[in-house]
Amino acid sequence: MFFVGHIGDRVDLRNLLTIGMIGTGLFTAAFGAGYWLNIHNFYYFLGIQLIAGLFQSTGWPSVVAVVGNWFGKKKRGLIMGIWNAHTSVGNISGSLIAAALLKFGWGWSFVVPGVMIALVGLIVFLFLPSGPEAIGSEDDHLNDSGKNEIGTPLLEGQTEVTEKPVGFIEALRIPGVVPFALCLFFCKLVAYTFLYWLPFYISHTGGVIGGILAGHMSDRLDARALTAASFTFSAIPTLFFYRMYGSISLCWNIILMFITGMLVNGPYALITTAVSADLGTHSSLRGNSRALATVTAIIDGTGSAGAAVGPLLTGYISAKSWTAVFTMLMVSALVAGLLLSRLVMAEVSAKLESQRSAAATGLPVSSVEEA
Repeated sequence: MFFVGHIGDRVDLRNLLTIGMIGTGLFTAAFGAGYWLNIHNFYYFLGIQLIAGLFQSTGWPSVVAVVGNWFGKKKRGLIMGIWNAHTSVGNISGSLIAAALLKFGWGWSFVVPGVMIALVGLIVFLFLPSGPEAIGSEDDHLNDSGKNEIGTPLLEGQTEVTEKPVGFIEALRIPGVVPFALCLFFCKLVAYTFLYWLPFYISHTGGVIGGILAGHMSDRLDARALTAASFTFSAIPTLFFYRMYGSISLCWNIILMFITGMLVNGPYALITTAVSADLGTHSSLRGNSRALATVTAIIDGTGSAGAAVGPLLTGYISAKSWTAVFTMLMVSALVAGLLLSRLVMAEVSAKLESQRSAAATGLPVSSVEEA
């Protein structure tokens, strides 16, 4: 994903996304073809999965960059929170389609989704404009809230546009990229452990609402880090309560699981969408949006490492004690929140300064922030 993000800022995102989707479809279908070809070679399936994974890695950096190109920062949190629901809808739909086709032979559970994504890839190629400039629109949407000087490295404005792709090291140096990437590592560790080891659909449903709520709150507060940290810290007691009281009844189990899924997936959704898009158009880039895919790849790629580590650790720890598993999840949530502490303090300090300035001038706080 790191490499693909680097490429994404240097090529047409529509073409990259199309290649990724069609390639994913072909190798997913090739995996299922092993059913009819009577292939039982472990290395065949391993190789197909690895290549399919390479094509799949083009997806997230590309789509976040495209959506970030179209929507400015003022309502980006809510818009991308709603848009991010497609991940949960896709996960649920994919599992249902695969399960429905399983009775015809397991190969169909791979071939049909593979054909579907390849066809959608063609639709993307034919109809997706990767940004306003693709249709000749001179849109200044990226500057619609550029005057939000709040002291945090997320929502500052841009002045001079220099559309030159940034390098990997330069993207890492953007203020906020490393803390949010490390925070997402632990957020995804908790989220994917929760999804893989607990009932699928309830957790996903809570995650959809959590992502929308986190995005809306971050827009209203004008504080991405504060919102993400609040959700991660709030997830700690809910994880504790779920462990202690989730077994009382099915009703309590569902309620606590829903709330925990909402708080666990809220910051995960916020960081992988609105935060990544904000940092990809950070003021230090002087309005350059050619860092969107690279920044998204760094943040989500780091988070994906946590998504792999979480279930792996759970497999070992659960053999000893499920209490130890939930302790690991609570500690991970705590670390995720602490990693954002410096950014949170900067946002809070900026808000207090805005209020003091507003009191001194007699203007509303919003007017002072936009000045």
